[in-house]
Amino acid sequence: MSQQSSDILLERMMSLHPKIIDLTLDRVWRLLEALDNPQRALPPVIHIAGTNGKGSTQAMIRAGLQAAGQRVHAYTSPHLVRFHERITLAGEVISEPALTEILDDCERANEGADITYFEITTVAGLLAFARTPADYTLLEVGLGGRLDATNVIDKPALTIITPVSLDHEQYLGDTLAKIATEKAGIIKRGVPCIVGPQQDEAMDVIETRAAELGAPLLAYGQHWHVWEERGQMVFQDENGLRELPLPALIGAHQVQNAGMAIAALRHLGFDDTAFDAATRDAQWPARMQRLRTGPLVDAAHGAELWLDGGHNPAAGNALVEALSRLPNRPLHMICGMLNTKDVSGYLKPLAQIAQGLHAVSIPDTPATLSATQTMQAAQSIGMDAQVANSVQDAVEAITANTPNARILICGSLYLAGDVLRKNA
Repeated sequence: MSQQSSDILLERMMSLHPKIIDLTLDRVWRLLEALDNPQRALPPVIHIAGTNGKGSTQAMIRAGLQAAGQRVHAYTSPHLVRFHERITLAGEVISEPALTEILDDCERANEGADITYFEITTVAGLLAFARTPADYTLLEVGLGGRLDATNVIDKPALTIITPVSLDHEQYLGDTLAKIATEKAGIIKRGVPCIVGPQQDEAMDVIETRAAELGAPLLAYGQHWHVWEERGQMVFQDENGLRELPLPALIGAHQVQNAGMAIAALRHLGFDDTAFDAATRDAQWPARMQRLRTGPLVDAAHGAELWLDGGHNPAAGNALVEALSRLPNRPLHMICGMLNTKDVSGYLKPLAQIAQGLHAVSIPDTPATLSATQTMQAAQSIGMDAQVANSVQDAVEAITANTPNARILICGSLYLAGDVLRKNA
């Protein structure tokens, strides 16, 4: 089968429902039933929700499990370069023939009925997992949790809620409590839930929901602790203290993400082999990723290039902290964002450390903000901002004036994916 065959199927699936996002589980349950309920045949599931850190935490758990000899399925979204990245089967990204087969089976079973792209492709992932032997299944929530297409597992082995903050307010609600209610929708009766650092308003909601369902909580600051000390990461819970390597992923927030991963692995009965690998071996593109080769790096002529897909105020704060740990260089930003995001909220913390911003639109992305709109949002909070026609044009303009710049390309995973494709 050619690469085009899955592309054609995916393109057809985009037209099955007029709304890109329409939160309900009715269509998912209908299609799962038509496929003989593959969600009931999965290896033990670890289900992960939250606003920030879901992907990094999942990547660390996966690295730990694999180091312990486990075969791991993983589902994540969105993809950066190819759709196949969303579905990992027993440690390997799904092949083109396997992807085409499951997409075709899902399309046939759906019989042209209304269903969103995310819903039908999530069902395809579950179908692939049910057909391939493995030891664990890692499911990352796409949006929210309660009505997310991944929330169809009756009895997962474990749930995880990473830090909750404001994002996707138009779908999840305009307060932290409302958003936390959606995230806490993945908690299941009697199933332990690992909880990362939370603001009090979110934690109150999570604790209330867990109490209603008799779900034991293993919460940061209560049941486990994690911190950085003398160049190492220290994890402590009721079973004792472990000194581990700092996460390979950059930033203090990755220490917290690693803490959630270690708490999960510890609860599942794994030991230091898994813990070390979770911190040392995890890879997660477009999360403070240093670009070291490719056409963009060549165009930078010695300037540093970094790529990050964060897009909400909490991500902006995390970037500032991560950048503060690097040797000093003048920081310039290249930013493109979606029109559903809080642009000013994301940029405000970064405005304190950036010397300038070049705004771009995200290629081939209907929901992109125009470069002019992003520039105006940056200027409204006092940033020195201008428009660039492309990321490459922006890199060349920045390095022409500041050869030793640190350039951060940021604002959207869609922009990050476009950069990775073109810089390959």
